[in-house]
Amino acid sequence: MVPTSLDIPDIETHIVEVPISSGPYGAKGVGEPALIPTTPAILNAIANALDVRVTDLPANLENLHRLIRENEKKR
Repeated sequence: MVPTSLDIPDIETHIVEVPISSGPYGAKGVGEPALIPTTPAILNAIANALDVRVTDLPANLENLHRLIRENEKKR
């Protein structure tokens, strides 16, 4: 079963109306924190599925193919 938005716990939000000097017009970032764990999660999934550790980005088809071939030569 695929998790949906109904499977997450309730989220309590707090509006902070104090501007920040480093943001445009005093704005604060909201979406960036969710992106921080995305790449490591994808790379760990690749490592679990293919038994190769991706250490250089991008993790595109060509790089994955090269890593798989290198891993096979080591065995």
